[in-house]
Amino acid sequence: MGRALNAAREEVALGNRILANEGVLDAFGHVSVRHPENSGRYLLSRSRSPELVEPSDVLEFDLDSNPVQPAKAGLYSERVIHGEIYKARPDVMAVVHHHSPAILPFCVSGIELVPVFHLGAPMGTKVPFWDQRDDFGDTNMLVVKPEEGASLARALGRNAMVLMRRHGATVVGTSVPDLCLRTIYACRNAEFQLQARMLGHVSMLSPGEVEKCAAIHKQPNVTTRTWEYWSMRLEKSGNGLPARKAVARAKRKPSGGKAKRKSSRR
Repeated sequence: MGRALNAAREEVALGNRILANEGVLDAFGHVSVRHPENSGRYLLSRSRSPELVEPSDVLEFDLDSNPVQPAKAGLYSERVIHGEIYKARPDVMAVVHHHSPAILPFCVSGIELVPVFHLGAPMGTKVPFWDQRDDFGDTNMLVVKPEEGASLARALGRNAMVLMRRHGATVVGTSVPDLCLRTIYACRNAEFQLQARMLGHVSMLSPGEVEKCAAIHKQPNVTTRTWEYWSMRLEKSGNGLPARKAVARAKRKPSGGKAKRKSSRR
């Protein structure tokens, strides 16, 4: 397995755990990344709660959302969300589907989500809606058929995010760190917009402000800074990747000589 593929699997696992730690994902939702060496494939965990995903859980899928190797574990039923977006958007390198409590009021009400502070700018000036009912009538609300995923991808269009009526949201990015930045701050933006509405007035960013703010947030040092911050918060929570925790424990473990001296004093 190549180094780039190993790194991508770890990023998918970290992205899942970070978004769970920040309250975006719970038992449901999932993060994927386009295969670093084959644009016709993507990486997504087996069906597992995001907070528990490990690199070894991350599998390869083709863009029809079929596993490249026979799967020995259950798979996410809504994986077509990822495959159909990667088909429609060659520029997209990472995708998350979530049901954040911050976003759901907008999905339920149909009230437009708009950028209201500078860190909300990466979600763009327009966040379209997709209503599964329009194309498919009454369903169980899960996006499980390729035609449903393709319909969602069309509603997303060239935007960074789409709200799914009475369901949740799907967000895209140029990398997993970029995806986490956009997703977390879109949720913060939703919280601030709702709070401002309760005060009586919402003042949104102008299209020019959105463009200029989003350009700043695309700078590598911004993405690195936020990724490091959320990774640190994840480690402090005790829910970091098991392999990383093992390395940290090994670094803290006293040397053999010190251990012997300590035991000889007992």
